[in-house]
Amino acid sequence: MIVKMKKITLLISNKHTSSALGHLRGLGLVHVKPMKKPEADAISTWENRLQLLDRALHLLCDSKIQSKDLDKHHVSFYVKEVVIFNREKQELESRLRELQDEQVWFKQWGDISLHSLAELKAAGVFIKLYVGTKKDLKQLPKDKLIYTLGKIKGRFYLAAFLNSQEEALNLEEIEIPQGNLHSLKIKLIDTQRELEETNKELVKAATYKKQFIEHRGEILKKLEFYKVRFGASYQEEICCIQGFCPAEAVSKINKVAKAEGWAILDQEPAEDEEVPTLIRNPRWVEIIKPIFNFMGTIPGYKEYDISFWFLVFFSVFFAMLVGDAGYGLLFIIITFFTQRKFKSAQQNIFFLLYLLSGATVVWGALTGTWFGFEKIAQLPFLNFLVIDNINSFVGSNQIFMIYLCFFIGAVHLTIAHGIRALRFINSRLALSQLGWICIIWSMFFIAGKLVLNKAIPAITLPLFIFGASLVILFSYPKKNIFKGALLALADLPLKVISSFSDVVSYLRLFAVGYATVAVAMAFNSMALGSGINSIFSGVMAALILFLGHALNILLALMAVIVHGIRLNMLEFSSHLDMEWSGIKYEPFRE
Repeated sequence: MIVKMKKITLLISNKHTSSALGHLRGLGLVHVKPMKKPEADAISTWENRLQLLDRALHLLCDSKIQSKDLDKHHVSFYVKEVVIFNREKQELESRLRELQDEQVWFKQWGDISLHSLAELKAAGVFIKLYVGTKKDLKQLPKDKLIYTLGKIKGRFYLAAFLNSQEEALNLEEIEIPQGNLHSLKIKLIDTQRELEETNKELVKAATYKKQFIEHRGEILKKLEFYKVRFGASYQEEICCIQGFCPAEAVSKINKVAKAEGWAILDQEPAEDEEVPTLIRNPRWVEIIKPIFNFMGTIPGYKEYDISFWFLVFFSVFFAMLVGDAGYGLLFIIITFFTQRKFKSAQQNIFFLLYLLSGATVVWGALTGTWFGFEKIAQLPFLNFLVIDNINSFVGSNQIFMIYLCFFIGAVHLTIAHGIRALRFINSRLALSQLGWICIIWSMFFIAGKLVLNKAIPAITLPLFIFGASLVILFSYPKKNIFKGALLALADLPLKVISSFSDVVSYLRLFAVGYATVAVAMAFNSMALGSGINSIFSGVMAALILFLGHALNILLALMAVIVHGIRLNMLEFSSHLDMEWSGIKYEPFRE
């Protein structure tokens, strides 16, 4: 459930602001709302430090060895050193590439240098270097002394002895590096040594990565402190701080305020105020939190907490989309060993995986699906668990399964409108939600007719008319009844079509689940259809089974993300009129 919040206003003497913020942070209850944009040199300084530290962390690789001998007072200095080391590394790598390119030049042309050519030039011998093709060689002047120094990939490396500096051949002339081969080798050795030393420094710095991360947490705390301090309002000698806290925590804040001499006002948040959302649920419902964290979605303060319904229906959708009891057992085994290996990890995710995997095992057992092998479900005990109407291997069951999906969709959407009706139980809006429930079920009967050619029950038309009447009359209770009816009537056609589409969209549960079974059967047939009559055929069959089922599991899990989450976050939530516009409750604390 979404916890009721109170708006808190604190008036504190300016000279006691720092100590008051320390007490407030110690309480860890108030989600502080800036009263103005926090601006200060201290904020800019800590933001720059955070940016530099994030850059350093990005540059450092992970290290199995973690040292703790770096003095806390020198962490900031060492962070700058990491950035400098990385810049030096990039410069050294660039210089090394240039030197290596020069080395390639000397391998092609030999130990030639500008100095040696200058000595020859002083003696009246002018040498120029060229590159040409075999065709170019045929066109060279016969009266010139030209030597072929080498040939690489059809290109000839030539040295021409000319009569003057101005004389040239009609070929691609090659520039000569400034240095010589001996000095180049020395530069290469020096550069490689410097690069190795720089890399050693970066490797050493990686051993302090844990301390850097801890330092990052300290920077964030400092930054938060200054943002709260400079986001407050200051009038003469008084500092005003505003925020939100759970209603049951007001007494604790009052107690501290009285002891510290603060003035405090607690009041209900205004209608249009952006209030942070805090959700509390029983521990068994809390296991759904990792899904919401993964999606990064938070309901608005005045919206609905759908954690319970999301958990229930997501488990059903997961089971139907994966649809294979064998896969469910495999998930349970993997989850068990992963939990044992990562004992310090958040346990909610493991309990959620156990629930989803268990639901998959139950659904797979009821439909007789075990790794896509029909014969496994025919074993004595397993055969007892199979429900004939939903048996995956009976083709005539498809119509029933589609109808079942429509039914699940109608129930799901009915719950959404039921939740809204309960919220507005003392308002005429509750009657409009009852009307939408009637429309949803009439759309369910129409979907059965249009998609499956089932007979439409006689109650369908009266149900639709009754529901539409309630929607038209009571959707806008704050307006006069005639004007409200016109507005509702204008919206009704598109919303009815949307409701029909939403009911039909639950067909994806059958389509994806059936596809999972079909793909498993196809790979089983591919691997075992011809039998196993040799070691090679056995190995190939095992390989096909492993890769085929691994691919099938991957596709099924992707379908869960695309379809299982969508049905809750889009279809269900849209009928709840949710926008997921919430901001997370993040109290100012240590």
